[in-house]
Amino acid sequence: MNTFLKRFILLLVIITIGVLGYSFFNDGLLSKPLSPKKTVAFSVDGYKLNVFYNRPSKRDRAIFGALVPFNQVWRTGANEATTFKTNKPLKIGDDSLPKGKYTLWSIPNDTAWTVIFNSKMYAWGVDETMKPMRDPEFDVIHYISPVEKIKSTVEQFTIAFDNSTDNLSLTMAWDDTKISIPLK
Repeated sequence: MNTFLKRFILLLVIITIGVLGYSFFNDGLLSKPLSPKKTVAFSVDGYKLNVFYNRPSKRDRAIFGALVPFNQVWRTGANEATTFKTNKPLKIGDDSLPKGKYTLWSIPNDTAWTVIFNSKMYAWGVDETMKPMRDPEFDVIHYISPVEKIKSTVEQFTIAFDNSTDNLSLTMAWDDTKISIPLK
């Protein structure tokens, strides 16, 4: 065998070992992530709104008050910090949200959630001890949304824009819980 062929086979062996190693240490090369990434976009009348988040699943677990503790800051999704972006100023409740990009945090409760728009960007939603990385100094808006109990179970955490009645809102639903934040 010539030298070129030997080096080529050695390179293929090294690549194969690398791919198999990566697959082993990262729960499979082709497996679906447990909390897939999702981007939700909405545009109307020159407004362009965008939410990027990771969607954790219920998987037969108790969610609010258990996996997501009540009265504690939650990164509003899994993995990376959830972001909300608007190209124009918005009115949220009685407060104004300037155009820009924000991280979205929440404090769930059994009757209402406090939803927080924070102007600081965080590389990850939690630190190495799994505590939220949110710095309250950068909070722009706190909006309290009442909890709506829904009849069906939402398996994967879902953020969406609802404009079905010409009253735009940002909705969040998971398990048997839904909240709505009016956007004007």
